[in-house]
Amino acid sequence: MTEKTIKSVVSRLHTGIGLIAVLLTHALCAAPRPDIVIADFEGTDYGAWQVEGTAFGKAPARGTLPGQMHVSGFKGKGLVNSFSGGDKTTGLLTSPIFVIERKHISFLIGGGGWPGKTCINLLVDGKVVRTATGPNLKPGGSEELELASWDVADLEGRAACIQIVDNATGGWGHINIDQIVACDIPPLLPQKNVTRDLTADKRWLLLPVKNGGAKTRMELRDGAETLRFFDIELAADEPDWWAPLDLAAWTGRRLTLWAEKLPDDSRGLAAVKLSDEAFPAEGLYREPLRPQLHVSPRRGWNNDPNGLVYYNGEYHLFFQHNPYGVNWGNMHWGHAVSKDLVQWTELGEALYPDTLGPMFSGSAVVDHANTSGFGRNGRAPLVLIYTAAGNPATQCIAYSLDGRTFTKFEGNPVVTNITPGNRDPKVFWHAPTRRWIMALYVGYPEKRHTVELLASSNLREWTRLSTVEGDTGGGSYLYECPDLFELVVAGSSEKQWVLFGADGRYAVGSFDGSTFKPTTERLRGHWGSIYYAAQTFDNVPQGRRILIPWLRASSPGMPFNQCLGLPQELGLARTAEGVKLTRRPVAELTALRERTAAFGPFEAAAGTSQPLTDLRAELLELHIVCSLSPDADVMFNVLGIPLRCHAAQQELTLVTHKTTWPIKDGKLALILFVDRTCVELFSQDGLMYAPVAAIADPKLETITWTVVAGQAKAVRGSAHALRSIWP
Repeated sequence: MTEKTIKSVVSRLHTGIGLIAVLLTHALCAAPRPDIVIADFEGTDYGAWQVEGTAFGKAPARGTLPGQMHVSGFKGKGLVNSFSGGDKTTGLLTSPIFVIERKHISFLIGGGGWPGKTCINLLVDGKVVRTATGPNLKPGGSEELELASWDVADLEGRAACIQIVDNATGGWGHINIDQIVACDIPPLLPQKNVTRDLTADKRWLLLPVKNGGAKTRMELRDGAETLRFFDIELAADEPDWWAPLDLAAWTGRRLTLWAEKLPDDSRGLAAVKLSDEAFPAEGLYREPLRPQLHVSPRRGWNNDPNGLVYYNGEYHLFFQHNPYGVNWGNMHWGHAVSKDLVQWTELGEALYPDTLGPMFSGSAVVDHANTSGFGRNGRAPLVLIYTAAGNPATQCIAYSLDGRTFTKFEGNPVVTNITPGNRDPKVFWHAPTRRWIMALYVGYPEKRHTVELLASSNLREWTRLSTVEGDTGGGSYLYECPDLFELVVAGSSEKQWVLFGADGRYAVGSFDGSTFKPTTERLRGHWGSIYYAAQTFDNVPQGRRILIPWLRASSPGMPFNQCLGLPQELGLARTAEGVKLTRRPVAELTALRERTAAFGPFEAAAGTSQPLTDLRAELLELHIVCSLSPDADVMFNVLGIPLRCHAAQQELTLVTHKTTWPIKDGKLALILFVDRTCVELFSQDGLMYAPVAAIADPKLETITWTVVAGQAKAVRGSAHALRSIWP
């Protein structure tokens, strides 16, 4: 290499190094500056912000305000929420003057979408130069805050202030704001109105779900027609489980799946897949926290039992169901059937949300005389009566001739709105007056709870008859989910009527076809902690009155949540305190017994601890009878679940739930069912009942008892290892 060539190479190296240095210096100079938090609303007051009116209260809200839907999506503990006092209040919140020092201003926003009335404004020289509103204009919607930002590069260096405005008084007349930040790089905003086209060439559409993930509104469309709509925590990446959507009605059609918004990096819509199977081939009903004695949905959330009825040789159990999440929402009517009240087969959704609203609770009847006109060729129709929980809420009907497919009545609603709080129709045939009777919850201002009775000759047109008053001002007697039926008092030919609401408290009295007159009211229906919204079956052979409650027992981490209680046969018994309701596990449950061990009689004094039986089981039915001294304190440990009886206090503790429990004349007689997520305790005379949530340890399969104080005599009974109700 010549000297001239060497000098040329060195020169180019110097030039390259210099260019690199220049580029590096430029890159460093152009690096984004740190963000500036203008307001995070985490303080105990608004600080230097000026407050006008009443809508914003005196300090940032700590989440959801009274009467408001659940507020989510804000950062930290505080936010601006102008729902203080409801949508009728107005106000203005103004920041101190600040200098715009970054290229963008980002914030979280939710609430009403009324331009100029529910908005956040940026003002320079007293003029609005940027504005944004919340997303909601129609009834329903969501209180979730989402990211938004303004490009303010052209305003950098200018003095400005921010105003948060609530000048609306109707629906969605409020604004939610949080985390106002000046930044050079704007946040990644969610994708909006995302679509994916697909051909329904398989039976099921499987949607990926992430429990606790960001929720979005989704629709399945056929051209301009919306076929299905729901909210879902669509998994952005790896799902916790898959929610099936039945495409059978649109086989071979080209459909569109639409999502209102998705995180910027979400792959959720792309992950949606078609399948010939709705559920995994293995493991269904064998999940670790799947109740094995209690009905629960294959996937999703359940709450109230609905439409309990015996029809065409089957018990039909409908239930409030969210097929797309493990929390409440998207109310459908799920559907299961059984020949024996023990083993159940889930069929899928019977009722889907429609333009009248989500499908809230209701009942079912068999129209033997075809008063509705829905029957065909001598076949009596099965008629569902339900609440369409739109705005306003109304009562509707649907019918079926096969117990599998249901047609909504084209003349719905059959009962128009009475008050904003009317729901949960329970209908039955009243033979003496030859008409249908509806018991309907109707709520009024000041938390006044009533059950309104209506009548119909054909299930299509209804006339209001009378009103039964419940609690007012905060009590829960006769609050939602009413049921009204007649029972025979045990040991007599006397009949009385029973009326109860969702919390189980009930009245006993008379009903003449128009008016219910209570003899005794507000009688306690259970002594547990998870019982709610029970309903009884209609049209059961031999006139039996069988009830199933919702048990609020969670299955954490599972692709399903909650369960329904064991079927119970109801009766009336005359006691020293008057006529009382009795409940006992239905006799059909004895079919679950696989192994049985009798025990006793034993007796023991204080300090004694011993096995009650050598039987080992995960699922258990336990019968115990014993005599206790007045000072007795006895502990039973049943598969790791503690049951403690205090004779002196007339008290019982099941797991951690303590309740009164009469131990009359020192006699204790109990029936206990133990499942994976809950236990149900009955007194053997049927007068006491306590369901409690408890997650049993599967490694603990023994039953022991300990006398802590006093004496226990004639301890005897039987233990039954049970098999699962699932195939």
